[in-house]
Amino acid sequence: MNMLESAPAIRELVWVKSSYSAGDGGDCVEVARRPGVVHVRDSKRTAGPVLTVAPTGWTAFLGMAAGAADV
Repeated sequence: MNMLESAPAIRELVWVKSSYSAGDGGDCVEVARRPGVVHVRDSKRTAGPVLTVAPTGWTAFLGMAAGAADV
């Protein structure tokens, strides 16, 4: 599910970089949460596109990603 939010509202979000980021400029994601929505973006392209999902979708993704990391 992709919900749209205005560009000014997106810029005002508090973004948190992935804990898997080594700080070396590698592939990283940042997440910003609001009630009822989770925004995800590439930390190297902060002005680029933002993926917006429902919290249930984000939780499901994290569960699958954690499972894939165990393989």
